[in-house]
Amino acid sequence: MVRIDYAPWGINSLHTHPRATEILTVIEGSLEVGFVTSNPENRHITKILKKGDVFVFPVGLIHYQRNIGYGNAVAIAALSIFGSKPDISSDLLAKAFQVDKSVVWQLQTKF
Repeated sequence: MVRIDYAPWGINSLHTHPRATEILTVIEGSLEVGFVTSNPENRHITKILKKGDVFVFPVGLIHYQRNIGYGNAVAIAALSIFGSKPDISSDLLAKAFQVDKSVVWQLQTKF
C-alpha cells in the first residue's frame, strides 16, 4: 500500500503494473483517473473520483491519476501481490510491509 499526495493539478503519470491490479481510494480532493484497454480497441476509460470513491486499474494496463482541484488531493493505492500464485513468503511480506504475519495471512485469504 502507498499514500499518494498530489499537488494542485499534480499528476501520477502514465505507468503500468505488469503483474498486479491496482485499487485506488481517494481520501481527500478530486482525481481524474484513467486507463487504456488492450488491443484491438485501445479504448480510454476515464472517471472523476471524489473523496471516498474507489477505482480499480486492471492488471497490466497503462493508467494514470491527475488532481483536478485547486487544493491538494490524497489517495491510498494497493497492488494485488497478496493473491500471487504461488504465494510470496509471509515472512518476506511481513518484513516488507512492516506488519505481523497474521495480517499477511488475513490478506492472502481474501484473494
